[in-house]
Amino acid sequence: MQLLFQQLTDNHEVTVYDTSELYGEKGNFRVLQFSNNAIQGALDLDHPERVMFEYPRAIIHLMEFNDPSFKDVFLIGHGIGTIASYCSEKRFKVAELDPTVVELSKRYFGYNKDNVLIGDGRYMVEHEESDSFDYIVVDAFTDKGTPQQFISKEFFRITTDKLHSHGAIILNLMGRADNDNLINAIHSTLREEFNYSQAFALPADGMTDIQNIIIVGSQEPIQFQARNMAGFHEINLEKGHIIWDKV
Repeated sequence: MQLLFQQLTDNHEVTVYDTSELYGEKGNFRVLQFSNNAIQGALDLDHPERVMFEYPRAIIHLMEFNDPSFKDVFLIGHGIGTIASYCSEKRFKVAELDPTVVELSKRYFGYNKDNVLIGDGRYMVEHEESDSFDYIVVDAFTDKGTPQQFISKEFFRITTDKLHSHGAIILNLMGRADNDNLINAIHSTLREEFNYSQAFALPADGMTDIQNIIIVGSQEPIQFQARNMAGFHEINLEKGHIIWDKV
């Protein structure tokens, strides 16, 4: 491993390094990592156009398959800019809390767009015009998981106003596919504001292991092709409690 950058910011420790092996694959990779060894993005330096991880590939499929002509996306959580870079011909607004992350995405990962706003993603979404977006994508994490302000009933109500009538919200989460109280609660809360929902999980070694979970909410039926979901499979979630903003 070759360390390129390491700094403790106001939000977390941020590290950039090059490695010849990533998740068992040999190659030439550059990695953005946060505290607790949480990898936030990776670039195949030999094939920079490649989307490395399964969850952005699945999210891209969901967006393209449900609305091939989509144009406007609000993305909360920048990382190295994988999704916005792949969909370069679309109009993205990206919210990122940490300016260091944006700087690193440009310096080390080739992000070349000027569409990232620094600040609180919920505040920014709330102040957008109604009926502005085809998709709102939430890919925001702290060391405690997805912030509550992005999984509450009040937030989902805001997003229904900002989305087109055919639009959808897509959340990238971490949890368990079975008997996860928080994941169940997020899904039940989303269903309070959206007529249709789908949940998907990336297989893990055991049912109690933490894994990527994608939850989609829309006012219209949600479609997908299993073969293009990058290994994610549809899951059924149990009813959970409703999440409200902290008072």
